[in-house]
Formats: sequence, structure tokens, C-alpha cells
Amino acid sequence: MDRERSYFLLLNIGHFLDHLFTLVFATVAALVLYKEWGVGYAELLAYATPGFFAFGLFSLPAGWLADKWTRDGMMCVFFIGIGLTSIATSFAQTPLQMGIGLFVIGMFAAIYHPVGLAIVTTKWRDTGMRIATNGVWGNLGVASAALLTGYLIDNGGWRMAFVAPGIFSIVMGFVYMTLRWQGINAERKADSKNAEVAAKPSASYRAQLIRVSIIVFLTTAVSSIIFQSTTFALPKIFDERLQGLAVNLSSWVDSILGAGEGDVATVIGSLAFIVFAVASIAQLVVGRMLDRFGPRRVFMAVAVIQIVFFSAMPGLSDGIALAVAFGFMLGAFGQIPINDFMIGKTASGAYRARIYGVRYVVSFTVLAATLPLIAFVYKNWGFDTLFLILAAAAIVIFIAVSILPKRLPTPEDAVAPAE
Repeated sequence: MDRERSYFLLLNIGHFLDHLFTLVFATVAALVLYKEWGVGYAELLAYATPGFFAFGLFSLPAGWLADKWTRDGMMCVFFIGIGLTSIATSFAQTPLQMGIGLFVIGMFAAIYHPVGLAIVTTKWRDTGMRIATNGVWGNLGVASAALLTGYLIDNGGWRMAFVAPGIFSIVMGFVYMTLRWQGINAERKADSKNAEVAAKPSASYRAQLIRVSIIVFLTTAVSSIIFQSTTFALPKIFDERLQGLAVNLSSWVDSILGAGEGDVATVIGSLAFIVFAVASIAQLVVGRMLDRFGPRRVFMAVAVIQIVFFSAMPGLSDGIALAVAFGFMLGAFGQIPINDFMIGKTASGAYRARIYGVRYVVSFTVLAATLPLIAFVYKNWGFDTLFLILAAAAIVIFIAVSILPKRLPTPEDAVAPAE
């Protein structure tokens, strides 16, 4: 494997680990700690909240440090820092100690998105496909967290669930450092040189950049509402809407295997997993389309898909509800790489990591705030109203994206022409 492929692979592994580390505690708390420590599951989750808060909040200073120092250097800090912190967290004896460990894990986890994406969008030309591929690795980290953590709990205890990925991350950090040592020094020199020759941007470039930035951050916030609502609520939606289908599938499986009474909950969970897994592939399709057609048309198409399927979902059940759920989840996952693509194309290299930092502060703040929204809407009106709200959110995205310029402003457009 050549150095460029190794470089991209390590960045993808970083995204996988980033989401894995933030979810290890969820499984540990659910399976072990509530019994071992005699603390209720809901109370344990409260100690994880500051870690998720840090995951978003510290994205901005991480991006600023990466732009001021070196991005590859910050990636080394990410790998080694989050690994050491995970191992240290394994020694926790009380919920408070665990909460402190999770908070520091969240601080190091915050490094990845602004820094890793800044590298991906700066280093390679096929930006859309690279971002999409990187995003799929992050999804694999989410999907694998419970599986890997459960395995480590069964074969080494809950502390090993923090120690094993921690050791692996530290090793990856030193591999990354070895691969990129020359690049780290070259990047520092290049950034210093670029800072000296920075040119004043033209008025037209500034106007277009402001226009695009407003759209990017607006759609980031609204897209986060859609993504969190669909991914968090889908298992419950399926539990309500697919009972008939689940019973039939369970009976069919039992008749083939000669088993007894079917497990409907397992079937519903399996259907949710299949929808998530298949829909995540939409990122790769969207990534390819971004490189070919640009963000405006692709984002509008994704918004239309969301509008159609969210509007169609109220009142549906069983097979048709499953089919429609596939549709809106394709839209929810497909939108993920688009804003990162636009930031990568428009942001100056000298500021790209910190702009990604702002993007993820917005995104993770909205993700956290969406959970109370889901609970409130469901309690008072049910999921049909939530689907209509999400369709309205997709309409907002469509309108906002429709006023994007056909060609995004790039850093090369920033220099005012000579008079």
C-alpha cells in the first residue's frame, strides 16, 4: 500500500475510533455498571452528558489549534490522547470518576471532525467521494460500538472495553506520526509562508462567501434535526408501525428453523439495522454525485426525496411503512457529506479546520436539543406530526439550497483583480 492510501486509511480509522470511543460507555452502562455499581441506568447516562457536550464544544478550539499549529500534529494528539484517556477511564471506581473520564474523552474526540475533514478536503481532489467514504467509516464506528464492547465485556470485563481500543488507538497514533512526520514539519513551514503572503479578498468574493456560509450553517442546523430525529426514533417507529410485518416474518423464520414462538423485538431490531446499513450507502452515491454535479443540484434532489417520503409516512404501517422508511433514511444519510463538501470547497485552507469546528459546534448542539423536541412531539401528538415537521424542515432546506450560486466561490476567487 502506498503512502497516500495509508494516509487516507489512517484518517478513516480515526473516524471509526472517534465514534466508537463516544459510545463504549453506553453499552458498558446498559450491561454491567448499573448492577456492579448499584446505580440506575438513567442516572448513569447523566454522567455521560458532559462528554457529549465536550464532543461538540471543543471542536472549535481544536480547529483553531490545527490551523495555527499543524493538522497532522493534532491528529497525532487525537489518536494518542483519546487512547490514553480511555485507558485511564477504565480505572474509574465511581460514577463521578467515570464522568470525568468521559468528559476528557469527549475533548479529544472533538478533535477529529474539524481536523480530519480539513485534511481530507485539502489533500485530495475527489472531495465528495473522499468525504463520503470517510463518513461511512464513522457510521461503522457507531454500528460496531455495541458489538465490540459487548464482546470485550464477555471476554475480558468492562474495563477491557476501554483498554483494548485505547491501546489500538495509541498504536495508530504512533503509526500516523511515523507516516506524517515530514509532512508535519512541511505543513508548519507552508502555513507560515502562506500567512505572510495572504491577500485581501475581493468584495464580490466576500459577498458570495457570506451568502454560502449562511446557507451552510442554516442547512447544517436543520439537517441535524432530521438526522437525529430519524436515527434516534426509528426503532420506536418500527415498534409501533411494523408489528404485523414483524409477527409474520418471525413466524416465517420459526417455521423454517423449527423454533418455537418468535421474537418480534429481534425482528424489529433487525429491520432497523438493515435500514440503517443500506441507507448509509447513500453517502457514497451522493459523494460521487457531488464531484460530478456540484452541491446545489444534489442537495435539492436529496431535499425532495425527504419531502416526498416524510409527507407520505403518516398513517402507514407494515410493508409500505418499511419501504417509505427506506426512502427517508436514504435522504437522511445522503445529506451528511454535502455541507462538509461545501465547506471544503469554499473555505480558505488557512481557516478550514476552525470553520469545520464551528460547523460541528452547530451540528452537535442541535443534535442534543433535538431529543427533547422528539419527546415533546411524540408525547403530545405522536410520530405522524413528527413526520410532517421533518417534511417542513426538508422544505426549508430545499428553499435555502435553491439560492446557492451555481458555482461555489473558492479560495482562488478571493484575490481582487488588479485595477
